[in-house]
Amino acid sequence: MSGPLLLRGARILTEAGLEEGLSLLIAEGRVLDLLTGSAAPSQVQVESLPEGSILAPGFVDLQVNGGGGVLFNETPTAAAARAIAAAHRRFGTTSILPTVITDRPVVMHQGVIAVREVMAQPGSGIAGIHLEGPFISPRRPGVHDPALIRRMETADVDWLCLSAADLPLLLTLAPEEATDADLRRLAAAGVVLSAGHTAASAERIAESIALGLRGFTHLYNAMPPLAGRESGPVGAAFLDPSAWCGLIVDGVHVHPASLRLALAARPEDRMLLVTDAMTVLGTEADGFNLYGNRILRRHGRLEREDGTLAGADLDMAAAVRNTVSMLGCTPERALRMASTYPAAFMGLADRGRIAPGLRADLVLLSEALEVRGTWLEGEFAAA
Repeated sequence: MSGPLLLRGARILTEAGLEEGLSLLIAEGRVLDLLTGSAAPSQVQVESLPEGSILAPGFVDLQVNGGGGVLFNETPTAAAARAIAAAHRRFGTTSILPTVITDRPVVMHQGVIAVREVMAQPGSGIAGIHLEGPFISPRRPGVHDPALIRRMETADVDWLCLSAADLPLLLTLAPEEATDADLRRLAAAGVVLSAGHTAASAERIAESIALGLRGFTHLYNAMPPLAGRESGPVGAAFLDPSAWCGLIVDGVHVHPASLRLALAARPEDRMLLVTDAMTVLGTEADGFNLYGNRILRRHGRLEREDGTLAGADLDMAAAVRNTVSMLGCTPERALRMASTYPAAFMGLADRGRIAPGLRADLVLLSEALEVRGTWLEGEFAAA
């Protein structure tokens, strides 16, 4: 970026909502100021944005298995992480957590090393790593390989705590499969703990929240349904106002009525969107391989031959549009669910909002919420 840039003409999503009549001044990869009036500071490049457009914080996706023909489990390298991030950027996402689902320890370790390497480079779009498993319930594996699911050992806890010392790390686990001491130690070390692929009782979830559990991975999916005599993880999530809940809003993973119920039951700022995207995002491929099995892309689903879902055929911009059209949310709320709230969950204090001093990670959208382009640390790329 050659010098200060003033973006004007779009509605801008601020803490107050979608505001008109503001211009955004950015320089050196950061937001400098939000200005009113038509006058521009001297020696500033001015760019007039299309009429009716929306300028929002760049999307933050905490559950990204792949994209652009790359699956992070298969290729846990810095180059793969960059390629996945680039594929998602076309859909408005400027920060991702590359996700390693249940696998061998060597794959997890390689993934952490790769993410640490790429985060040291400017403009990577990588904000940390998500380890989804292998410490999950064998009763709720989903598409995860049951042979690779295992209990957490002391060496695992040591490594996770060490990894979280200099790296935002989200760990999806089944809290009923972990000890109180391990949960407490992981949380104290800064590992962000999220319940997923779990068969835990509501009581165990409540205990785990007290020990440091902070969220729920793809609420409703890979966990028992809410029942009259056992509320389980879903009921526990409804009743706890502190934890964050990730939602896959594709019309496939969860019925829209169930999603609306979750939104009505919980604080607005504790609900966030994830894509759970796989290899095929941004490609025309009809499927991909996972654990040596063919995953089919058909009817808006990614699934094994037996119909088991294997991630989602979803990008974040589509998730935002679905949240408005299927769930009746305002654009402001849907956009925050894709940016502000996931950043807050992970403690990414300089992302997810438009305010002076924060990163100039932005997405430009049409009035219909179609992505027109993004700025990543102040550098523009067309969609």
